[in-house]
Amino acid sequence: MSILVVDDETDIRALFEQKFRKEIRENVFTFEFAHSGEAALELLKKTDSNIILILSDINMPGMSGLELLRRVRGIYPEAPPKVFMVTAYGDKENRERANVLGADDFLTKPIDFSNLKEKLHE
Repeated sequence: MSILVVDDETDIRALFEQKFRKEIRENVFTFEFAHSGEAALELLKKTDSNIILILSDINMPGMSGLELLRRVRGIYPEAPPKVFMVTAYGDKENRERANVLGADDFLTKPIDFSNLKEKLHE
């Protein structure tokens, strides 16, 4: 299962590689990382949609995660890829907008990695 993590925080890669160390070693998950919505779209084009899940931060400079979601759903109206939106702000407005745009789930920061792993195995 190939997962694309989109977040402008550069330390996110180390965090995911630490939390999913066993799954990466056992080839259960592979991860790609993009630090902007624009970079995520480019990566999706290059991988020819081998990515089945996108975990995207909402608040990023440039293209927001919600705009990325809108564009991804324009290209891929249905999953795959699934799109989970991630934000430090669990406000109702962002949740509603993400749902309208086609998000499959909504996670708040700090990410509960045990919960995320359960969702990934559903």
